[in-house]
Amino acid sequence: MTNTPDTPDGPPSAAAPSYVVVLLVEQRLSDQDAVQVRSLHESIDEPVRYHVLLPVDDAAARVEASLGSLSGGEMLAAPAMPMADVDLDAVEEHARSRTEQELHDTVAALERAGAMVGDSALVSGPPADELAAKVAAIGGREAIVLTRPHVVTEFFHLDWTSQARRKLGVPVLHLLEHQTFDEQAEGL
Repeated sequence: MTNTPDTPDGPPSAAAPSYVVVLLVEQRLSDQDAVQVRSLHESIDEPVRYHVLLPVDDAAARVEASLGSLSGGEMLAAPAMPMADVDLDAVEEHARSRTEQELHDTVAALERAGAMVGDSALVSGPPADELAAKVAAIGGREAIVLTRPHVVTEFFHLDWTSQARRKLGVPVLHLLEHQTFDEQAEGL
């Protein structure tokens, strides 16, 4: 799919210009998430087109994180797991396959909510950098970051939303996945 109809100053096109929103999602959006995202743009007169980015897990980081989550006592009681025994290619392929399905499910949820989806992509670079590049490439007018709660990174402004706000010149909204607007407002 071409992105030229979405760019306000792009080449002339028979299609009407769109209000372009780039979504950076951490995991598959639920139908409720998609309806809430769509509801944010109901009052916009021009067509709204969503572009979806979903980061692919890094296999080595997943293995290291799972090993690092074991407490010291568990590490002493369990035999050492040499990294050479871990098939990183298999872990990476599994992660990619799972993430591709989550992306497909997210697009389907948005479309069921009545959203026009311009394109969707798996990204492997730093998420905020990928978001900034996509917004710049297609003339995005808004960015929405949907994640699970990350209290520590949010507190220190190291989360994707804070990083994106430093990089972008468009509004950036942070929503929590799988929570209603009311639940987010209550801090649940």
